[in-house]
Amino acid sequence: MRQALAVVAATLALSVSLPCLASSQTDKMTDCNKQAAGKKGDERKAFMSQCLSSAPVAASAPMTQQQKMTDCNKQAAGKKGDDRKAFMSSCLSNKG
Repeated sequence: MRQALAVVAATLALSVSLPCLASSQTDKMTDCNKQAAGKKGDERKAFMSQCLSSAPVAASAPMTQQQKMTDCNKQAAGKKGDDRKAFMSSCLSNKG
């Protein structure tokens, strides 16, 4: 009996948490697409891969300017010159 209750509880917990995970992944895809505006080809593919694989941003508290700068700097690794300037400008203005 206890095993049956454990299975039911686990199934219920999973069915409740999966929609939340899907929603956050959809939000992440939307955010990454906005940040990738203007990028094409291999640059866009690399950016999207990095953006989607990064840890999700906590929705409960907005990022501080320092956190934004740190996160954008990590994502801008490998970019130089005007590409980096444009990316950083876009990244810092789009994050909440």
